[in-house]
Amino acid sequence: MMLPSTLVRFSFSAHSDVGLERRINEDSFMAQAPVFLVADGMGGHAHGDVASQTVARVFEEHIERGAPSTPERILDAIHSSNDAVRDLSAVDDFGTAVSGTTLAGVAFVDAGDDVGFHWMAFNIGDSRVYTWDGHTLAQLSVDHSAVQEMVDAGLITAESAEQHPERNVITRAVGADEFVDADVWLIPASGRHSFLVCTDGLTKELGHAEIAGLLATHDESSATGRSIAEVLVDAALAHGGHDNVTVVYVESVLGDPETRGQDPDDENTQDRMPVAREHLEDARPRSQG
Repeated sequence: MMLPSTLVRFSFSAHSDVGLERRINEDSFMAQAPVFLVADGMGGHAHGDVASQTVARVFEEHIERGAPSTPERILDAIHSSNDAVRDLSAVDDFGTAVSGTTLAGVAFVDAGDDVGFHWMAFNIGDSRVYTWDGHTLAQLSVDHSAVQEMVDAGLITAESAEQHPERNVITRAVGADEFVDADVWLIPASGRHSFLVCTDGLTKELGHAEIAGLLATHDESSATGRSIAEVLVDAALAHGGHDNVTVVYVESVLGDPETRGQDPDDENTQDRMPVAREHLEDARPRSQG
């Protein structure tokens, strides 16, 4: 499809809450085009709030606002975040404890002349990335957790995993090891895309069907005027709010400037990003280890 010049528009909202039982919010998020992410500091470890804030800070330093990023720059930000979080453990105030955090997000990237513009999803730990097409909520990321390994091995069901005593044990985290291994997916950017990125404070309280139902029935133009991120966080609190909960929701439309009037309505914020490419190649999503 020939697109000598085009425009991508983002509508997004983000919200975070300490929850009803925690004293400190160890979650952090970044929501500014082209990167949307959440990080959940590891509870019980040294200064999980500082660890998650460090990830957000490193991404802000690595990513240019208002322009497509690249897969290489996103991967560099992930590895630099790992180094920065590991450095926290070397500070005297942290003693011998290890700092760590999950990381999940999506980034709008230019993958090169032969590939074109893509959404790049990435994940470390049990924070999640979902896709939403207006009807179906699909989990894109795979939890790096002890119970997910049991599910994969056929030892327990996905349903029983939600109540398993080891459901909080994660098998990968930013800052836990010298080298971090992120799961990565590339999704061709064409037309409309919607993503939900969240910490496990949401998914511990709300099931898949409940989240999908709230997405399907949300009306930004209603009298309350609450964003979908606020609606989901409030629902998690209403169900117990046992953990910090953070949600980032983003919609994008990639199309010619003449069609921008068909873009989605505002949520909390809108960003427009002009992009230029002679053509966009369609390709299947792929995973990188």
